[in-house]
Amino acid sequence: MSKADAHGGWRAVGAHLAPNAQNWLPWVLGAAALLFALLRPLSFRGYVALVDWHTLGALAGLLLVTKGIELSGILQMAANRLLSRIRDLRRLALTLAACSAALAAIVTNDVSLFLLVPLSRSLAQQAKLPLARLVVLEALAVNAGSALTPIGNPQNLFLWQSSGIGFAAFVLMMAPVVTILSILLFGAVILLVPRQRIELVPAVGLQPLSRPWFAISGGLLLAFLAALSFHQLGPSLFIIVTVYLLCHRQVLAQTDWALLLIIGLMFVDLRQLAGLPAINAVMKSLPVGQGLGAYMAGVITSQAISNVPAAILLERQVHDLRALAAGVSVGGFGFFIGSLANLIALRLAQVPGSFREFHRIAIPFLLASTVAVGLLFAF
Repeated sequence: MSKADAHGGWRAVGAHLAPNAQNWLPWVLGAAALLFALLRPLSFRGYVALVDWHTLGALAGLLLVTKGIELSGILQMAANRLLSRIRDLRRLALTLAACSAALAAIVTNDVSLFLLVPLSRSLAQQAKLPLARLVVLEALAVNAGSALTPIGNPQNLFLWQSSGIGFAAFVLMMAPVVTILSILLFGAVILLVPRQRIELVPAVGLQPLSRPWFAISGGLLLAFLAALSFHQLGPSLFIIVTVYLLCHRQVLAQTDWALLLIIGLMFVDLRQLAGLPAINAVMKSLPVGQGLGAYMAGVITSQAISNVPAAILLERQVHDLRALAAGVSVGGFGFFIGSLANLIALRLAQVPGSFREFHRIAIPFLLASTVAVGLLFAF
């Protein structure tokens, strides 16, 4: 990698962190962390313990290998072929949403986004597309699809392991919830994306196709996912970093390292918020043990502290697995903080105004989903 490439990589990181109208989030999270430090100071080890280092390491590996896949040029080629077959905007949006939901149920919501959001950016390089809206719909889709299986998202995995029920039983339990969410998602795409012919644009700045680097990065992705299933994060992450450091440093330079900082700050802030005595006292005083109360507790708590901490906080007090799992799944919609997948999608999109577009769509979707899924627990 040349000095110019290295400087460009550092400039990209600086742009991700610089205070501006499009990059307010790390500064807000940093200010909240400072406020907590002043009001409830912890030891250095205490702060370290707040961060889920396994999740950060897994995201770092995914960021690297998916950036390697993107820089291989394969996504641009896939986008070109997709646009040659699908020339209707609504059909394209439905295809992307369906793929996002299906992949999320199989390989987790984060992996689905790491693959499909860069593909959507490649599509937007070659056609006039409402990229922010497509990415928002993909974020809704992965939150909906990942709710189906125990391995679709972190909160499902936690609840599944703590409950002791079988894999198939969990899927059957969540199938009605996901069916309702899928119908609402289909309706949202129909409502928000018009049927119109996609207008192609002259492609500029496309990455030339490198089949060897696609094979290497794709192999690293599969090996990394396998290593994670066998709890071998450290060695596999070391191998990925070493391969790109020695052979393809542009991947390291163009990776959004600021995303990891933001997620780390979210762990620090949200876990301290969830641990406040007042929060725990309120939760213990509410009727959230069963049914609709448990479901609404999952929805509302997720909007305040994100759905993974919400599942952990409520698991001891809620004795209705189906209601809690449904509540924290629906709670992933609404405010971006509801699910880590929302933040990942918006950061990967790199579109100005995407946070505003997300909330304009996701908050009404939360309200509709809360009512529709809530009917399962109202009677």
